[in-house]
Amino acid sequence: MSPDRDPSLGPAEAPPRHAGAATPLPYAHGHPPHTGTLKASPEDFCVDEILSFAPNGAGEHVLLRIEKLGENTDYIARQLARFAAVPASAVTYAGLKDRHGRTSQWFCISLPGRPEPDWRAFETPTVRILEITRNQRKLRRGAISGNRFHITVRDLSADTAVLAERLSQVATDGVPNYFGPQRFGHDGANIGAALQMFEHNDLRRVPRHRRSLYLSAARAYLFNRILAERVAAGSWNRAIPGDVLMFSSGHSLFRDDVARPDIVERIERGEIHPAGTLWGIGERLTTAQALAAEDRALADGLALMQGLEQAEVRSAMRPLRVRPIDLEWQFDNDRSLTLSFILPSGSYATSVLRELVDTGATRLPEPDDSDDGRPGG
Repeated sequence: MSPDRDPSLGPAEAPPRHAGAATPLPYAHGHPPHTGTLKASPEDFCVDEILSFAPNGAGEHVLLRIEKLGENTDYIARQLARFAAVPASAVTYAGLKDRHGRTSQWFCISLPGRPEPDWRAFETPTVRILEITRNQRKLRRGAISGNRFHITVRDLSADTAVLAERLSQVATDGVPNYFGPQRFGHDGANIGAALQMFEHNDLRRVPRHRRSLYLSAARAYLFNRILAERVAAGSWNRAIPGDVLMFSSGHSLFRDDVARPDIVERIERGEIHPAGTLWGIGERLTTAQALAAEDRALADGLALMQGLEQAEVRSAMRPLRVRPIDLEWQFDNDRSLTLSFILPSGSYATSVLRELVDTGATRLPEPDDSDDGRPGG
């Protein structure tokens, strides 16, 4: 099926102030003919974090897997520091989880030579300790292999046979690996803030955390434009000459200048994915047709591109496609759809849901734990 392209994707002088949310992104499988509702109930959107390593059970760092309901990550980290009587810097986590959902994630508390408190006393009606262990190394940002989602869409208006076909297509072909709307802030305001920061050369005056958010949003916006260009051309899930290919099992890269037949087969198997540029300083890895497609997509992004270079954010690559792992679904009396699947770290459930059901949602309570699009500043 041909992708739907919105006319607003054409070149302009500069991205609008709220471009992250205001610019519609084309669909890979066509606009879904099905509608549904994502309820406010936290039970309808559950996320479980999957670490990229197994804790070794010994060491000065305590690892807690905590289930939280209606609480954000930073708040829990501050409360843990207070509870353990340690500095805030002694508490770390691998990724952010939104407060609007039932989420589980790992926290690390460094307690060298200090007695361990009774962690069960930290529990509240909205916070539950699921697991306690130790590790020899501190938990660092991005140490996540993926997230497991369990999502319920209610008030479903759909021909379930047609929707089941779409689900099978998404399971096989995957979806465009767009950055989700939470990367851009409310109404995409982080893009406007980034433009203002770059225009007034305020990099040093903006607090580190906000500077990181704005840089991240700018780079994500540019990547989404590159991906939108490839989706509109029907090449988001196939190689074109000059592409950079990324392995699905890691971040290793290689370049293919001619789109060889064996590359086509490996992409179809899901072993590798075409990748797009996360803008920053450093060598452009794409060449030929892939480079030309990126240049067309970025024609209106000069202010953001120059700002990222001024901030000395390093260039990186991100897969254009993501395939949900172990995608399963169930219909309940044709009125609700329950989905479960795993996505690699840095990919968004938004990208999967938008190809399946029109929920009218612009923001979902999902992780924002990508390390490739969030420069530390």
